[in-house]
Amino acid sequence: MLNDPLVQILMYFILPLWVLAGFADWACHRATKIETTSGLKESLLHLLQFAEIGVALLAALFLSINAGIIAFVIAVFLLHEATAWWDINYASSARKIVPVEQLVHSFLEIIPLIGIICVSALHWGQFLALFGAGSEQARFTLSLKPEPLPAAYVASLMFAVVVLLVIPFIEETLRCLRARRTM
Repeated sequence: MLNDPLVQILMYFILPLWVLAGFADWACHRATKIETTSGLKESLLHLLQFAEIGVALLAALFLSINAGIIAFVIAVFLLHEATAWWDINYASSARKIVPVEQLVHSFLEIIPLIGIICVSALHWGQFLALFGAGSEQARFTLSLKPEPLPAAYVASLMFAVVVLLVIPFIEETLRCLRARRTM
């Protein structure tokens, strides 16, 4: 399955693009100095969105994909969209969201959906079974992937996530906390 073109697209195009879009979002927040406008509340909403998507991503990376995992990832995507709406609704009332940041947000919203579509296509029988269609029985068990992703790939992805997302968004939250204390 690792040689499937759709798996390759997910691994080497969709996921890296998603990480880069997340970093670009952080850079937009830094450039617009959210610590002096929308502040800590917006930063905490960013961490919440990161945690939501992070859990779904870890499930898809390490667990065997079946109807249960697909349903979980779809549910997390919908929750993430609701949180994104809350975030943008709050942020737009507190600061100007420039066009480039709006463009970055569109990437951050569509890339997970593309990922879900790709994963569903790769596991079409289980996707259909989730809705009571097709010939497969829906499975909802949790088990590790029978053919895990290469360790070097996972390590590289996790390194990129930590360096380009975790550290920057924690820095953003600390910046907001510092600014809050000085106000």
